[in-house]
Amino acid sequence: MNLKIKTSYMVPLFFLIVNIIGFYFSGLSGGFLANEMVNRMSRNLILVMSLLIPVTSGTGLNFGIVIGAMAGQIGLFFALNFKIAGMLGIVVAMLVAIPVGVFFGKLVAIVLNRAKGNEMITSMILGYFANGIYQLAFIVLAGRVIPFREHMILNSGSGLKNTMDLISIRKAFDNLFFGDITKLPIMPLVFSAFLFVLMYYFYRTKLGQELRSVGQDMGISEVSGIDVDKTRTKSIIISTVLAAWGQIVFLQNIGTLNTYTNHEQVGLFSVAALLIGGASIDRATWKEAVIGTFLFHMLFVVSPAAGQRLFGDAQVGEYFRVFVAYGVIGVSLILHALQKRRALKVVRIDEIKSTETNIS
Repeated sequence: MNLKIKTSYMVPLFFLIVNIIGFYFSGLSGGFLANEMVNRMSRNLILVMSLLIPVTSGTGLNFGIVIGAMAGQIGLFFALNFKIAGMLGIVVAMLVAIPVGVFFGKLVAIVLNRAKGNEMITSMILGYFANGIYQLAFIVLAGRVIPFREHMILNSGSGLKNTMDLISIRKAFDNLFFGDITKLPIMPLVFSAFLFVLMYYFYRTKLGQELRSVGQDMGISEVSGIDVDKTRTKSIIISTVLAAWGQIVFLQNIGTLNTYTNHEQVGLFSVAALLIGGASIDRATWKEAVIGTFLFHMLFVVSPAAGQRLFGDAQVGEYFRVFVAYGVIGVSLILHALQKRRALKVVRIDEIKSTETNIS
């Protein structure tokens, strides 16, 4: 038990130390850092949350949430096309994203159910494949086959504009009710907390219990009468819709939509955040999601400034930031692999001792 307590927090503790060192060398003020962290937590928590249910159901870290992000952007395209502004535009985008996300999630689940045991690499490749179809649809077909209004289309007559201004809905959700008082994005945090509570009670429903059972052992679940593929499909659909909503919340905070690139790093960064929080490919809770999102995005704030101050070159700071972004998953997976190996060794030692006791 003591070993478990020590190792389960090894990853977040490591990155907490890195963050403290980075903050010390960054020269940033505590007030600036706190403000940045509130903003980053509010716009990224739902994206990280979308990974939790697939982990519970045994489908691992779903890099395919990038496809959910595409569904969210399609919802925003709909709102922008009809010039629906303010909070109504965000609600409409979320409503449109639901059927699109369900459809995309169903397609992803069909593939992942045929690739049991290799879901993570499969979902990653699916994200690249879906990105190709997305580019084809909105570069070539938009304006010709897919109807969009003139203000959405490039001057050539086909293809959506590379960058879309979301000024009509920018921070409409952030400023809802509390914006004039606090000047902070309170409502997205409240919404995220509400979704976490819903997820807590969802795990206590029949479907939630089935998801847990499938995640623990698919063979026993199937013998128990649970439709494993159908249960896994539901988990992927929920994950995809949550990712779509998370992308909408993210983009309304940013205020700009890069049509062809905004979704590409969603899976990478969300998985990295969850792993930093202490999660693994077969265990993740809301605590790991919150802690990991905080630590990962704090690293994003302090690392460029720290790199610049240490090396005296702004470009070096950016290189350091890229290194951190892409290296964090590798470091996390290595640390988690070491934890798993150590835990397995402890189990084997206990089994040997038990056998020797029985023999004697």
